[in-house]
Amino acid sequence: MAQEQIRMPSGIGGLVRYFDDYKSKIEIPAKFFVLFVVLVIIFYVYLTFK
Repeated sequence: MAQEQIRMPSGIGGLVRYFDDYKSKIEIPAKFFVLFVVLVIIFYVYLTFK
């Protein structure tokens, strides 16, 4: 009885597929996002050393 093993199909074993069909209603260009992050870092450094 110890010889009986249940095996998962190798094509399904923990893989998740994501599709690019989804379009967000809010799209932020990468330049604005990077600028926002840089401004937050500068503001944080300003508050830290104030």
